Amino acid sequence: MAELEYGAYKSQRLAQNRSALSQFLIPLEVLPFDERATQTYGQIRAELEPRGIAIGSMDMLIASQAISQGLILITNNLRELSQIPGLNLENWAD
Repeated sequence: MAELEYGAYKSQRLAQNRSALSQFLIPLEVLPFDERATQTYGQIRAELEPRGIAIGSMDMLIASQAISQGLILITNNLRELSQIPGLNLENWAD
């Protein structure tokens, strides 16, 4: 949600985009970022850093949430995120 809020706030149509985001979120279950997700984040970062693999912090947080919940991450960023072990990805943009 944080990335979606960021997109709304940096846009030229803040009120319209925040309203659209609110409507988009109605049928969705928002999961807490819990201890399991934080442990997964630490593990991912500790595994990738020594190998010189740089992935943005927000992308790693999102990926760790998906892994810890056993979910598929829908993204258009397969090139970067496919480097994260154990992350199930789908690209609906293709």
